[in-house]
Amino acid sequence: MSFKSTAEVGGTGANANMAASVDDDFEFNNQDYYSLLNVRKEATLEELKASYRRLCMLYHPDKHRDPELKSQAEQLFNQVHQAYEVLSDAHSRAIYDIFGKKGLEVEGWEVVERKRTPAEIREEYERLQREREERRLQQRTNPKGTISVGVDATDLFDRYDEDFEEMPGGGFPHIEINKMHISQSIEAPLTNSDTAVLSGSLSTHNGNGGGNINMTVRRVTSAKGWGEVELGAGDILGPLIGLKVFRNVTPRCFLTAQCGLQFSPRGLRPSCSLMTARHLDQNTMGYLQWRWGPNSAMTTSLVRDTKSSHFTLALQLGVPHSYLMMSYQYKFQDEDQTKVKGSVKTGWFGTVVEYGAERKISRHSVLSATVSIGVPQGVTLKIKLARASQTYLFPIHLTDQLLPSAVFYATVGPLLLYVAIHRLIVIPYTQAQKEQELELQRKSSATDIAKKKQEAESAVLLMQESVRRIIEAEESKMGLIILNAWYGKFVSDTSQKQEKAKVIDVTVPLQCLVKDSKLILTESSKAGLPGFYDPCVGEEKSLKLLYQFRGVMHQVISADTDSLRIPKQSHRIESES
Repeated sequence: MSFKSTAEVGGTGANANMAASVDDDFEFNNQDYYSLLNVRKEATLEELKASYRRLCMLYHPDKHRDPELKSQAEQLFNQVHQAYEVLSDAHSRAIYDIFGKKGLEVEGWEVVERKRTPAEIREEYERLQREREERRLQQRTNPKGTISVGVDATDLFDRYDEDFEEMPGGGFPHIEINKMHISQSIEAPLTNSDTAVLSGSLSTHNGNGGGNINMTVRRVTSAKGWGEVELGAGDILGPLIGLKVFRNVTPRCFLTAQCGLQFSPRGLRPSCSLMTARHLDQNTMGYLQWRWGPNSAMTTSLVRDTKSSHFTLALQLGVPHSYLMMSYQYKFQDEDQTKVKGSVKTGWFGTVVEYGAERKISRHSVLSATVSIGVPQGVTLKIKLARASQTYLFPIHLTDQLLPSAVFYATVGPLLLYVAIHRLIVIPYTQAQKEQELELQRKSSATDIAKKKQEAESAVLLMQESVRRIIEAEESKMGLIILNAWYGKFVSDTSQKQEKAKVIDVTVPLQCLVKDSKLILTESSKAGLPGFYDPCVGEEKSLKLLYQFRGVMHQVISADTDSLRIPKQSHRIESES
């Protein structure tokens, strides 16, 4: 149960229309206002004015007599003016920082008070995002499913036990599927506040099986709560009718109550449960649950979830099971979102120790493996694959005893199999996918890149006179002279692939940015600087320049989004004289 679920429902009027008009895959215009003005994102109004005035002097149409240059200067001047107008207004700047350039063109901002702070605007945007996500979910059936296949592989290890009597005619171990469970559900939005959910499941265990079907109707009563009615039927337990209510009691506490009535061959079986939860701090939740019915119990648990770990401590007292459980999960800070987890659970039934790992193997897929060791259950390997909204479970029971060999193979086997599949199948597949997506991105942006290239070439022409004066001034005081500069993708001599460098000459644009024998570039993509464009969309880029300062030559290489300040201590090139 999500504490924030009820706050995500709603959305009417202009704000809802505004959020809906912003595409899910929001694409920002290549023109970055901060990069165009060459200012940092935290730039003050004075810094914006200084950069704006300098670019105005460079691009002002009245400074050019040639009709073609005048037209090009007017176009670039308008871009600079538009960037300054947006960033110099606190309200527009906050919208731009959140939505990008297209966000300023969306209808509906007139309903947002201009006196709001950037933080309040960001909060408004996040609320609109939640509303948009809710509408998007309502436009589809949102199918969810689980397939669980239980495998009995005890013959692999138990057959080597001293007391095991080999079955006649069997040289190979006998492995069988002894249970299976399939469940599926779909959602059908009825109104803005009503949703119907249809779900069903089929189960079989050792040749005996059955199934059920359930219909649930949920109504959101307010921003603080909702309620739902459930009707079910099956061939095992019989018809079911239930009621569930959720309510936010305070901003830090919520309550869930549920009651049901099952019509079974043995008569009516009522049940009831009540759960309350409270935020103890930003990362910690406390839960208290009471359940009455066929499996009556009182459970209290503490859950702490941070960016690097997840900890759970739970105690249950009930009939027929009472237990104490503690689990810990460590999250590696990598792009694959790797997690290592372990837990201990002990009670009247015995003791179970579990350990395992979880890893994201693609954009929509997560694979995990868990080894469960317990008394008296033995050793079980659980493999889980979550693909989008579908979940596939494969619990493999290896042995009823605590055999070291079973524990070893259950631990090492999945690890070796994963490494082999990852290197032989996953990595080549993902690389092929990335290359295909990059090629599609290049084709789709070809027209825009051609336009940016033309604008960059026009900007370089407009800079010529200013650059000539800057060079004369710098030479007179042995200041900063940009001898050569290139921007794009460079290929090293040791590269095994026959790749070609994709770079453009940006000597003139960088010299134009020199002021008082200094060149300062902010921490943003350099493709947005005046006279620049992106020569290799989707690939890593860098800036390489050769400059002279105080009569000494220097070379420096900077990553695309890194800030740059020269002169500074850098590699000195020995000149042949």
